[in-house]
Amino acid sequence: MKNKKRILSGLLAAALVVPLFAGGAQTAAAAEAAGKTLDVVFTHDTHSHLNSFSTVIDGESTEVGGFARIKTVIDEQKAENPDTLVVDGGDFSMGTLVQTVYEDEAAELRMLGAIGCEVTTFGNHEFDYRSSGLAQMLKSAAESGDVLPELVVCNVDWDAMEAAGLNDGQQQIQSGFEEYGVKDYVVLQKGDVNVAVTGVFGVDALACAPTCELLFRDPVEAVRETVAEIKANEDVDMIVCVSHSGTWEDESKSEDEILAKSVPDLDLIISGHTHTELAEPIVHGDTYIVSTGEYGRKIGELSMTQKSDGRWEITDYKLVPILSTITADGATQEKIDGFMEAVDTGYLADFGYTKDEVLATNNVQFSTLHDLEYEHTEHNLGDLMSDAYVYAVENSDDFDGVPVDVAVVPSGTVRDTYTAGDITVEPVFNSFSLGIGPDGVPGYPLISVYLTGKELRTAAEIDASVSDYMTTARLYMSGLHFTYNPNRMILNKVTDVYLTDENGSRVELEDDKLYRVVADLYSGQMLSAVTDMSHGLLSLVPKYADGTPIEDFEDVIVMEGDRELKAWDSIARYMQSFEDTDGDGIANVPSYYSQMHDRKVVDESRSLGDLVKSPNKYAAMIIAVILIVIILVVLLIVLVVKLIKRIRRRKADTIHKR
Repeated sequence: MKNKKRILSGLLAAALVVPLFAGGAQTAAAAEAAGKTLDVVFTHDTHSHLNSFSTVIDGESTEVGGFARIKTVIDEQKAENPDTLVVDGGDFSMGTLVQTVYEDEAAELRMLGAIGCEVTTFGNHEFDYRSSGLAQMLKSAAESGDVLPELVVCNVDWDAMEAAGLNDGQQQIQSGFEEYGVKDYVVLQKGDVNVAVTGVFGVDALACAPTCELLFRDPVEAVRETVAEIKANEDVDMIVCVSHSGTWEDESKSEDEILAKSVPDLDLIISGHTHTELAEPIVHGDTYIVSTGEYGRKIGELSMTQKSDGRWEITDYKLVPILSTITADGATQEKIDGFMEAVDTGYLADFGYTKDEVLATNNVQFSTLHDLEYEHTEHNLGDLMSDAYVYAVENSDDFDGVPVDVAVVPSGTVRDTYTAGDITVEPVFNSFSLGIGPDGVPGYPLISVYLTGKELRTAAEIDASVSDYMTTARLYMSGLHFTYNPNRMILNKVTDVYLTDENGSRVELEDDKLYRVVADLYSGQMLSAVTDMSHGLLSLVPKYADGTPIEDFEDVIVMEGDRELKAWDSIARYMQSFEDTDGDGIANVPSYYSQMHDRKVVDESRSLGDLVKSPNKYAAMIIAVILIVIILVVLLIVLVVKLIKRIRRRKADTIHKR
């Protein structure tokens, strides 16, 4: 018995000692790994901005961006550290004229490879040319023979799609994925550091991809499983996620922050989609989130050092502006120029333009994308674009004689502004550079629908109440004028709505009357997102002229013969129509756009009368809910008071009896 006890004691002692030694071994291994370093260069949301471009920064026209200059910066970094990791967070396409050769040339992916990018992922705009377009682009890239970045995305739900039976579009993309070699993750060796890079497609990204036919798994769940697979099967020092999910001011809805907190084994998240520019990383636990804005205006550079526990910390971080002072890499620019030549011959020639053709001379300071996102008011950029839609429809070859009452331009469709000087075809296309029509020709077409006067009031309320939470839904309109008070109750912020006629005179809306409204196809397809954001309270039902609801917006595309009237071409035509005021043979942007015209008036009055006047049904509903809550709270208080009194009475009775 004593021997058995001794043996048992020995085993217990060994069992206690072994973990100590094992822990010591692990600590030693971590300590040995500590001190490893990794440099990372990152981009995201470059949106086909291969060339440098002029934009407005702090009121000044400035030339920024361009892959040839980015290449110079990356080469300089790699001269210091050849093992620098270069990654991209998706939305590498759709934003400039070069996207018009997306399918055949795959210029964006090939140029990412040319500047040294090693891994990227899909953004929502990679799906803009529909399943066939994305599939063909992937095949063109694979067949080019160029050095290409790895493509990673871990949450495509092929199992669900295959169980239901793949449709034609899904089959096309699956074939494209296979030909390109799209993976859940890749492992790269950078010096003495093994890095696993996975990619993920976010929930909001999917909501912003109305033509995407793929099904996706929950991003957090998919990344968590992929990270577990990496840890089980790969010998890696670091795990990076290139995410097209984004960050938001509301942390509870900020997808990449949710991801960081839910999958703490991630060391670094390159956060694309929301075009966020993070001057400092967001940190949750040991996970860093970084973003560098959009269009290649800046690229991100960071250095990380491994700690004694095996996790990593950022020791250096900066966003590098890509300015004209940076020398452009000649070979890179030559490759880009080749793609642009294909644009002139393969796309613009069909419209009768060249990319460098001057449409108008501009002396007006137009609002910027930053203005549209952060200043909730009327903007001259939106005014001009919406006016252009009206002009183009009413002056088209097949105009049906029915005037356009209202034209709508959501801020999310506006991709750039116009600078002073000559405005050529290229920046006009770039200002509305989204999508493709059912005709297979790049550029979203205009659609013509009918809304009631009551629904036009709702459209104004969507802008006033929803767009602060969904900035892509900020509306800029021609024909419709409204006043809103941001201090009033949500869903009841609009205090005045009316139309103007061709003379600028006020015309009152009739609730049941149908009005002709022109917008772009993408905006029509995205109406459901607005309905979801307002929980179904604010909805629009576009109709035909006879009042029948429209089921497919492709049925109401504005046509000229057998050609779609493209949104960007509408703006180009409008520019060309301006009067030549200086007699140089080139149209001039009119001074009309130097001023605002009460299309969206902000009334910030806080007087009680202004805050409560003219309540609508939504205000009544909200007030009713508030009153019910107050009544319930009062009843609860009364019940609690009664209960307390009853308990006190019982205690008093008990004491009296004693």
